[in-house]
Amino acid sequence: MATVDIRFVGARGKKDNIETVEEIQNLVTPGDIITTDTGFMRGHGTFMENEKLHASVAGVVERVNKLICVKPLKTRYNGEIGDVVIGRIIEVCQRRWKVETHSKLNSVLMLSSVNLPGGELRRRSEEDEKLMRHYLKEGDLISAEVQNIMGDGCLSLHTRSLKYGKLGQGTLLSISPSLIKRRKTHFHNLPCGASIILGNNGYVWISPNVNEETDNTGGYEQNLEPVPNDVRIVVARLRNSILALADHHMIIYDTSIMYAYEASLLFTVKDMLKPEVTSEIIDLIQQRMELEGT
Repeated sequence: MATVDIRFVGARGKKDNIETVEEIQNLVTPGDIITTDTGFMRGHGTFMENEKLHASVAGVVERVNKLICVKPLKTRYNGEIGDVVIGRIIEVCQRRWKVETHSKLNSVLMLSSVNLPGGELRRRSEEDEKLMRHYLKEGDLISAEVQNIMGDGCLSLHTRSLKYGKLGQGTLLSISPSLIKRRKTHFHNLPCGASIILGNNGYVWISPNVNEETDNTGGYEQNLEPVPNDVRIVVARLRNSILALADHHMIIYDTSIMYAYEASLLFTVKDMLKPEVTSEIIDLIQQRMELEGT
């Protein structure tokens, strides 16, 4: 006999449709007038017409002193020097790799900007160039840092630190870069038994816990042992938690991810894919954030 899963909508606190006048005014669409004051400077996402500052994209108005810009709600990644990114090798070229990083142009990883196996530092030779596909080949996932931004907007990457390099076993997620919160570190070993890398470019990598003393080898010594089932469940639960946060346009960082993970323990991993369950999890997260002031 077939069974039917029925879930009743839980009682939730009533929310005002309009929380604050300032919050609604900060949201703009293309063509909206931001200000008529000519004393402000025009930033990204704005244009001047008839001595009025208009929005050129849909997003949130941000003001720094006299500079006004609009941060898009959804956009391609615009890199900054020092950003942590996750990318996929798409082509092996002469002394460089082309990397897809969710930005407007493909990024570049130079042969001189990677650590050789064993962390060896020396001048790259012709023999190293012949072994480039042995180090990194098409389809490999890597973590890297933005070293420089070229004149045409192309990003130059490096993996000189052993915490960067080729990624092994795990799950890759793609979300909007605007939802990733900029923090001092984007590598986290979570207490639930998994590690995450929050790329500033909107790519999130979830994997079994990394031993910082023995596993930071630049990806040249990878552990390809079967992952235990309990760790797989943790990775899947984290994946669904991050997708729930992204679907509800909540800022994603280590604290919000752990709040979502702990709230999701009331449900099975499979049930987390249901919209009504996702809404309940988000309500629990928002209540906890309000209580703890985060």
